[in-house]
Amino acid sequence: MTNSTQAEPPALAAATAMFIEVLVVGIGTLTAAVLLFIALIGPANTSKLAPAADSSLIAGVALAAAYALGILIDRAADTILAPRRRRLRIHHFPSDGVYAQARLRLADNPIQAARADYARSRMRICRGWILNVIALTLTADLAMLRYTFDDRALILCVTTLLGAVTSFGFYRAWSALTETGYRKLAQQTALLTSPAVPSRPDPSATLT
Repeated sequence: MTNSTQAEPPALAAATAMFIEVLVVGIGTLTAAVLLFIALIGPANTSKLAPAADSSLIAGVALAAAYALGILIDRAADTILAPRRRRLRIHHFPSDGVYAQARLRLADNPIQAARADYARSRMRICRGWILNVIALTLTADLAMLRYTFDDRALILCVTTLLGAVTSFGFYRAWSALTETGYRKLAQQTALLTSPAVPSRPDPSATLT
């Protein structure tokens, strides 16, 4: 009973962290979906539907939709980036089996495991937001095309350029976090499995 009670807080913390990760990614995806919807229905219908956004029911549905979309975009981003992830991992782990064993050894060290989980959390958020920024940029441009305002062409160019730079920034952050995570995992597990070096006797002690 004692062991199961002690295992519950870390498991609960991990589940909460994953829920927040998926929600953070899903909110961006939901925003892109709303922008696409605005682009499709046009300004007139958007103003008619605006009061419904204050409904608590709509807020609940939006939260559930954001979570579901977050799962989808996370899986999509993971699939797209899988070849790059494998190339980064093979520099430190020659096979999937070696990597799995390293993860198991690291799990025996709660402090190091918690740090690795935090790093993977940031990596997953960056991974999802690579696609989110692309979707937000495209849908924002489509929505702005339905409205007439001054300097629209300039704003569209700036939005597209900013979106491209931001998406590339998330990609670079994901790549750096992923490579660093593999490197640190290899170093940490090497230290955990290396035999302890016996301490040498103090030479001065033999002179007394």
